[in-house]
Amino acid sequence: MASELNMSELVKVSEKADLFPKYRDTPIEELFKFHNFGVPFEKYDKAEILVGMCMDNRKHLKIPNNFAYVIRTGGGNLRFNEFKISYAIALGGVSCIAIIGHNHCGMVNLISKKKEFVKGMVENAGWNEKHAEEHFTSFAPIFEIENEIDFLHCEIKRLRDKYPKILIAPLFYNIEDNRLYLMEEDRTSV
Repeated sequence: MASELNMSELVKVSEKADLFPKYRDTPIEELFKFHNFGVPFEKYDKAEILVGMCMDNRKHLKIPNNFAYVIRTGGGNLRFNEFKISYAIALGGVSCIAIIGHNHCGMVNLISKKKEFVKGMVENAGWNEKHAEEHFTSFAPIFEIENEIDFLHCEIKRLRDKYPKILIAPLFYNIEDNRLYLMEEDRTSV
């Protein structure tokens, strides 16, 4: 069973002073300004940041056009998306990445949803049961996350190791208040 999400690990960001110093005067600050603080949008000619976030339909970032490259995947899991990330860095010129996890993620304890998944693929997609089960069994272990915050920490470490010159921020989207939070553990990390 997945461990409970500990919201005390999150840092509420209501004003610039709440941001960790390493994120001030960066695209991470701009992201918070637009999304959390409701600052009017500025005009952007090119992306300043790459945002990786879950495909969950309950989340919507308040950001201006052209501000960010956005990759949406189940759980915000960016494995198998490294070329897209590299493209945004090499050709898009982004120097900052925000990985945004969220509470109540459907990828948590995914294995427990096998029966419902198979039934949905049979009824909604017209697959036969065997094919739907094989599909689930092949891919669920790749995309399942045990806990949203623990997964976010692991994904950030992996990406920081892969892209050492890029500022990478683990952020958290709280479905209840539709706001972005910082991760307490990231307060002192490099």
